[in-house]
Amino acid sequence: MTKIPKIQGIETQYMAGRERLMRSLENLDRRVFLRVSAAVAAAAATRGVALAHSYQPVMVADAGTPFRFAYISDSHLYEKKLNDRFIRSLLRAVDDVNAMDPQPDFVLYGGDLAQLGQPAELDLGAQILRSLKAPLRMMVGEHDWYLDLGAKWRALFGKDIYSFDHKGVHFVVLNSVVEEDFWSARGLTPMQRMQTVAGLDNRSQSNFQVGAPQRAWLEQDLAPLANDAPVIVFSHSPLYHLYQGWNFWTIDAPEVQRILARFARVTVVHGHTHQLLTNRIGNIHFHGLLSTAWPWPYAPQGLPELTIQMNRPNPFNPQDGCGDGHVDVHADGLVDKVYDLWNRDSIVVPREYLASNGLQSRPKAANVASY
Repeated sequence: MTKIPKIQGIETQYMAGRERLMRSLENLDRRVFLRVSAAVAAAAATRGVALAHSYQPVMVADAGTPFRFAYISDSHLYEKKLNDRFIRSLLRAVDDVNAMDPQPDFVLYGGDLAQLGQPAELDLGAQILRSLKAPLRMMVGEHDWYLDLGAKWRALFGKDIYSFDHKGVHFVVLNSVVEEDFWSARGLTPMQRMQTVAGLDNRSQSNFQVGAPQRAWLEQDLAPLANDAPVIVFSHSPLYHLYQGWNFWTIDAPEVQRILARFARVTVVHGHTHQLLTNRIGNIHFHGLLSTAWPWPYAPQGLPELTIQMNRPNPFNPQDGCGDGHVDVHADGLVDKVYDLWNRDSIVVPREYLASNGLQSRPKAANVASY
């Protein structure tokens, strides 16, 4: 009698693969990571899903001495039992960075590693990021912070505010998601506080800020630098006023801009908004980053005039509107910003576009219609 092969449905196959993935994460090291990430890519290929790069490679030039660092941001990990899609995206991002040849000088994580700042979420993210070959530098986001006011994050990663010099470029990493205490008088529990901050458009929290103590630290940190020193600042929220209702806003951004105003060329790269954003205020050029988790829509007002808008993503494709990109920083301190949207042509914002306030080298529009 001919044995009829057992046929599994797509959902059954997916859940079986998900279970194998979760088991493999229990004891993840670099050797196991290579097998896990390969399995994730193979499973996606079987389903006809292209897993795009999800890191930000950045080229920096200093008097003819270029170097590269990679950037991963906004993964928003839940606990393993709740969501595995974001886990797979972060695994893919680490795999992409590890495949870079030559390896980047370091990798900067841009904040919101976790969704609700829970120890299991942050532990999972740290476990995956330990598989990176290159040195890791971290930046904090509000989703990482407000369950325990950063206690777990600092225990895993160290300082949330710091600077470093690398091959002639001065880097500053800020905590731009500081909030005034809105929770004590209302008697909120730690989780209620976290959920309030995680609700982007609830208008029931404080505004993000860098804060007076951190601004004083920034002035002191930058004091030894000459006015022509190249400075790159990383902040999770945008260091300008975009849209207050969604906290796409850093309330004391004008004060931070005044501290940076004496430098001839400053680049600020921020996460948080999950979208293409381009702005210029005086000498400061601003660039947003895409998320590996999901895209946000554009705010109903406040969009910078220089922004080349990404089209409305396909609601039936969870990766549309997400992606990666890279930044080429030239010897004159101006940058070309490349947004590599996963399902669309890349959009390049060249240095001439910002330097001319949009009069020259306008980037081409996205190649796929909005949904």
